[in-house]
Order: sequence, then structure tokens, then C-alpha cells
Amino acid sequence: MTGTIRQMLEEQEVRTLHPRAALSAASRGRERPLAADDLRPAYQRDRDRVVHCKSFRRLQGKTQVFLAPRGDHYRNRLTHTLEVAQVARSIARALRLNEMLVEAICMGHDLGHTPFGHAGERALDALAEGGFHHVRQSVRVVEVLEAGGEGLNLTAEVRDGILRHSKGRGNVLMTGSGAKALTLEAEIVRLADIIAYVNHDLDDAVRAGLLAEDEVPAEVRRALGASHGERLATLVGDVIRATDLDGGGHVEMSPAVHEALIALREFLYRRVYENPAVNDELQKAQRILRELYAWLAADPERLRRRFEVAPRPGDSVARAVTDFVSGMTDRFALEAWESVVVPRPWSIL
Repeated sequence: MTGTIRQMLEEQEVRTLHPRAALSAASRGRERPLAADDLRPAYQRDRDRVVHCKSFRRLQGKTQVFLAPRGDHYRNRLTHTLEVAQVARSIARALRLNEMLVEAICMGHDLGHTPFGHAGERALDALAEGGFHHVRQSVRVVEVLEAGGEGLNLTAEVRDGILRHSKGRGNVLMTGSGAKALTLEAEIVRLADIIAYVNHDLDDAVRAGLLAEDEVPAEVRRALGASHGERLATLVGDVIRATDLDGGGHVEMSPAVHEALIALREFLYRRVYENPAVNDELQKAQRILRELYAWLAADPERLRRRFEVAPRPGDSVARAVTDFVSGMTDRFALEAWESVVVPRPWSIL
């Protein structure tokens, strides 16, 4: 073999990937120059940087939908990330797009998520200067917060994919959304995210006793399948078949399957995400974040004295508090709140 292992892998991409795939050797680069690695192409290196960072490890302690569920099989933010990556890589492989880029985006897409899921996000959005959204925070994590304040220095394509992945209750497909990603791989992640979460959130809701499989609307079951595995296979297969890369198209879904996916998402909003049994507990979690945020923001020295955290140069105290609170796990947020709000016996002060 002549050349480095990285060069061999880059040449393999040129030979095997679709002409419209993002090639590692053709990346738009990083914010700061970085010498090429002998072993790994750029996107593989990005994937590794994300997987080895502290924010990625903390995802295991962050709520997906159900707060502190009693059971070992409910999803958390880390298992969600892994399921998104599995769906996205299956699509990318079949379309001959860059699996390493897809996986790097997937692994980083939720790094900025708050404790207590989207309830925590809503709490911080009402408190933070300029509002809060986990997508922007995920980009901030990889650009400036990780690695001791240096950021992970990821490629432009990975950072763009993280920024473009979220859709809320908006348009699922990139076409018609007003957003334009740098790569087709980012479009895959956007779809893989919703494919993964509607399926695993439904699975968890059934496990929690909030609903039964046969309560899923009949038209959804006819279009997507009656089981978790059938739905995943239908959705992934439909994206692969509906996408016409040779014709210059985007990553797509057929109209019928797309409509069924939207219907399933709306069903989950009604029965799960807006369910009082779920939200009553999450409102308590929002109170924890509001009170913790207010306590930290009231005195610029509290972050430093209690948690040995200082604002980054040029950042306000409010910005530092937002970064700190959003990075907490559920457990750490609860313990921090108890330590600053709940009175302690004088003997242990």
C-alpha cells in the first residue's frame, strides 16, 4: 500500500460513493487549520471527536420524553442519538452517500439539549438572553464550549448538519422548509431524527401504559405497519426508494408515507407529548431549572464559588449560566437545585 490509510479511505470514497456525496477530502474545512490525520478522513475524525467529548457522555443522563422512568428500557437522549445514527447510516449506505459524515452529524445533533427534555428547553427559552434552542446550543457546544473552551473544531459540513437537523412541528422534508443544507447527508439526518423519535417514543409510551399499539390511527398502521419493526422498515425503505439523486433531487419521501409520518407525529403530540400525566412531572422539572437559573444569575460569584465555573472571556453571567444549566444531566440539575434551594441542617453546613 502506498500513501497513508487516510488517503486509501479517501480514494475508496471517490470510487464507491455517489457523485453527489460529500467527500472527506473535499471538505470546506475547519474554523482552525488542523493537520491531516494519517489514519482517519475528516468526517471520521469528527465523529470520534464528538463521541469522546464530555457533552456526549452526559446525554445518557438527559430525558428523552419520560422523566426518571422506573425501568431500564426507556430511551434517554443518548439512546435516541444512537437510534438516529442507525437509521441515518442505513439510508446513507443504500444511497451511496457518506456514512461517516452522517454519523458525525447524528452523534453531535443533540449535544446542546437541556436536562428534562423539551420541557427544560422551554424553561431556558423563557429565561435566557435571546431565548434558547437546543440546535443553536449544540452548535455552540462543538464550536466553543467543549475541549476546555476551545471547541471541537469540526468540519463545516458537520456543523451545518447539526444546525439543520431540527424541525419541531414544522416541515419534515428539507424541500419546502426554507432551510438549505450544505450536503445531502444533512438531509438524511433531518429525516432520520423524526423516523427514530416517533418510533421509539411510541414504543416507550406503550411500555409506560399511556396507550396501546392498536390505538395508533388505522390509516397510519395501514401505511407504515402495525409494529415498531414494520414502521422502521417502511419509513427507511420509502426514503431510499423515493430519493432520486441521479435526477438532482433532495432526500425525499413518497407523499403517502410522508402524510402517514406527519399523522403519527400529531398523534404522539396529542397522546404523549401533551399528555397531562407526562407534563405534570415535567412542569416540576421546569420549576427546578427556573429557580436554579435565578439563583445563579442573581450573584456573579455563585457559579465560581459553588461550582468552580467562570464565564468565558466576553460572555455575560447570564450566558455562562445558560451554558452551565443547559449542559446538566437531570440528576445533576436536581442535586444542584437541592443544594441551593432546600435548607440543610446546621450541623452539615
